[in-house]
Amino acid sequence: MNRLELINAMAEKSGVSTKDVEKALKAFVEVVTGELKDGGKVQMVGFGTFETSERAARTGRNPQTNETMEIPASRIPKFKAGKALKEAVSK
Repeated sequence: MNRLELINAMAEKSGVSTKDVEKALKAFVEVVTGELKDGGKVQMVGFGTFETSERAARTGRNPQTNETMEIPASRIPKFKAGKALKEAVSK
């Protein structure tokens, strides 16, 4: 399902216009992104938690040249599914 299909499905399910759903989805993405940028997390009980994880600096290898290179430390976003979501998907 792509973004447009998601918007149409949410509009149909909720009875709200696609324009309003698109605004709400955009706001949701902006709020979650902003919170993760600030080092926080967004927890939605039953659905899951959006948070960040730290990756340490490490040595990698360029597969084309086989040359070693340093990969800098970074902070990455991750999602951990909640219990209700896991149960719904596994049935």
